[in-house]
Amino acid sequence: MSETRQVRPPSGDDLDRAWAAVAGRLDPTPLAPTALAPGALLKLESFQPTGSFKVRGAIAALSALPAGVAAVTASAGNHALGMAHAAAATGRKVTVVVAETASPAKVSALRNFPVELVRHGSGFDAAEAHALELAGPGRVYVSAYNDPHVIAGQATIGRELDAQAAGPLTVVCGVGGGGLAAGLGMWAERRGDVRVVGVEAAASRGVSASVAAGRVVTVTVGETLADGLSGNIEPGCVTPSVISGRVRLTSVTEPEVGEAMRWLFTRHGLVAEGAGAVGVAAVLAGKVEIVGRLVVVLSGRNIAPAAYAEAIA
Repeated sequence: MSETRQVRPPSGDDLDRAWAAVAGRLDPTPLAPTALAPGALLKLESFQPTGSFKVRGAIAALSALPAGVAAVTASAGNHALGMAHAAAATGRKVTVVVAETASPAKVSALRNFPVELVRHGSGFDAAEAHALELAGPGRVYVSAYNDPHVIAGQATIGRELDAQAAGPLTVVCGVGGGGLAAGLGMWAERRGDVRVVGVEAAASRGVSASVAAGRVVTVTVGETLADGLSGNIEPGCVTPSVISGRVRLTSVTEPEVGEAMRWLFTRHGLVAEGAGAVGVAAVLAGKVEIVGRLVVVLSGRNIAPAAYAEAIA
């Protein structure tokens, strides 16, 4: 991306408005007991109608749009499915730009929703650049992570935990662009007795590098089972500044991600994509200091059957 977009961090009012929008359209996801630690719980965001927590931010973002304004985004993954579901739920007009090389299965899934689907470019960067060109008067670009309303929407996981899990908590979640960790960090700061631990794939540590540098930096990104967390963040992204001081960051290796996916299947019968399993991976690897009760966000289940079978073999 050649230019830096000016994006503001979310406010407390944004969190409240997001909660009203999301609570009115999504049922709370359940908690499941787990043997990860005494009294530990899994927050099953994989049970969302789109299979991922991303639908929360999408609903919050579309609900915040002024009347008559449409949305445009670039994604062929969980954010795209979230935006498509939110379009159907809110009646908003949404354009989703995907690369020409996007998975046919994901493109087919998106065609089941009332969105305008545009195929452009040979990769995500080209698709995103085209989506940004399409944004303008009457149409707003909604990032998967660098958007105040998306971040506020992800914070609604915490609002559900207020009613589901009393007392001091350690909440563990994955970190890709940082929208989920940023939202949970803001919620935890409000609640006061929660520590949030964000987990990156060791092959893609753009957020932690940016937090350490005090500005957005570019890192080398390798292949990872947690492909939903892979990639650098856009220039000027607000998530590192929101995360800094609110969220503890760690990372997990590829063998640790695979082991967590197998563990979730064999112990709980739960399917988790790599990005959804990194929190469990960090706990199993002893990389999380637990204070109070442990809650791990199982953030998504969307993985191709062949890739899943290979990962847990």
